[in-house]
Amino acid sequence: QVQLVESGGGLVQAGGSLRLSCAASGSIISINGMGWYRQAPGKQRELVAAITSGGNTNYADSVKGRFTISRDIPKNTAYLQMNSLKPEDTAVYYCNAIEYYSGSYYYLGSWGRGAQVTVSS
Repeated sequence: QVQLVESGGGLVQAGGSLRLSCAASGSIISINGMGWYRQAPGKQRELVAAITSGGNTNYADSVKGRFTISRDIPKNTAYLQMNSLKPEDTAVYYCNAIEYYSGSYYYLGSWGRGAQVTVSS
């Protein structure tokens, strides 16, 4: 079973930057699309960035222009570069393999522990 391990979270002031990493135990990143999700306290988990197996990217409106998703296939690692962070970006961030089907993204694997991102005002 493929394991996904997120890292790179932390505490940052508003306007700052962080880069999250998602290390995969197998070659899932080269086969599937990858997505970064986040879950804030009391809220549902939401997809904030996606990259398809062909390299196309898509972002939630709330992070568009500030976050960038990328991947390094030889390293089996996906990244989320987060700039101009806002307090409302505070959440636990998770990565997962995804599939785009009939206009929606669907996650494929189990969830890891996630990476806590806290943005202070």
